[in-house]
Amino acid sequence: MAQKKAHEVDSFLKRLDRAYPIILLYGPDKGLVSERAVAFTKLTGLAPDDPFAVIRLDADTIQAEPGRLSDEANTISMFGGERLIWVRNATVQKGLADAVAHLVKNPPQATFILIEAGDLKKGAGLRGTIEQSACAMALPCYSDDARSLDGTIDDMMARHGLQISLDARSLLKESLGGDRLATRGELEKLCLYALGNERITIDDVRDIIGDVSAISYETIIDAIMVGNLNDFTHAFDRVIGSGSSSFLILSTAIRQFQSLQTLRYGMETEGKNAGTAVAAAKPPIFFARKKLVESALQRWSTVACARAIERLQRTVLESRRNADLAVPIIRQSLIALAAEAARAGRLSR
Repeated sequence: MAQKKAHEVDSFLKRLDRAYPIILLYGPDKGLVSERAVAFTKLTGLAPDDPFAVIRLDADTIQAEPGRLSDEANTISMFGGERLIWVRNATVQKGLADAVAHLVKNPPQATFILIEAGDLKKGAGLRGTIEQSACAMALPCYSDDARSLDGTIDDMMARHGLQISLDARSLLKESLGGDRLATRGELEKLCLYALGNERITIDDVRDIIGDVSAISYETIIDAIMVGNLNDFTHAFDRVIGSGSSSFLILSTAIRQFQSLQTLRYGMETEGKNAGTAVAAAKPPIFFARKKLVESALQRWSTVACARAIERLQRTVLESRRNADLAVPIIRQSLIALAAEAARAGRLSR
């Protein structure tokens, strides 16, 4: 199978492997897809601003003219040498998948094909074609986990000749969102702010880090758990507008309500109050969220949490069965949960 695991992608992109002239970068993190596309372009040695060497196409253009990709791939450069065809905004376009299926049977000799795509279903369409080919490689791009986020922070600190304290690093990791380009932008801003100092402190992080995390999935769920419809609407629209997967919002919501249910169970069976339950939580709850989680625990019983989880699981199924309506289906379900939390909050006063 011509594919790499998420943690293997950066190693693959350290050198150019000509055995794979067709590269697919896909995943929910659009910033990371874009960053790695630029990294691959650098590996080819071609100038990205040379219109004769680098041909940029939109996936919808190929969808409308499936033969366009093959024609471009087999065109000989006017000045000789290799060429790169850079395709962006790929999703589930059948015309594009068919065009790539034709190319993998007769791969171009002096042309690289680079395709940037969103989150693609395993084994189907474009991704399936690439993964089953001997001359193409599928490279997944998922949001930063703790290890890769540490690596991104270390890379940026080294580039600017800075160190960072442990407490500042901890707060920084909690504050950054899941989009790689947004993360790098915030880190660049932080490093410029600390220019002239040797070490970044926790006060520096508090002073300068903006609201990258405000578009994270957790922000949406926090708003739901305490019934804040305005914050929910703002955060949900920002996440969807950034191109992030709406299905990941549901999986995050299920995890958050499961954690809330566990804490609430401790309150109901051991007589703990909300503050004690939050203080004893394992893993610990970030200090900036403690008051919010305490408020949520006052609104959601274990039975209510179970109902919420069941509703979210049904929403996963319904939104997958009606993919074209996934966003409004998910939005409506989450609004209903937020409304339930708001009612519970009013009754508890």
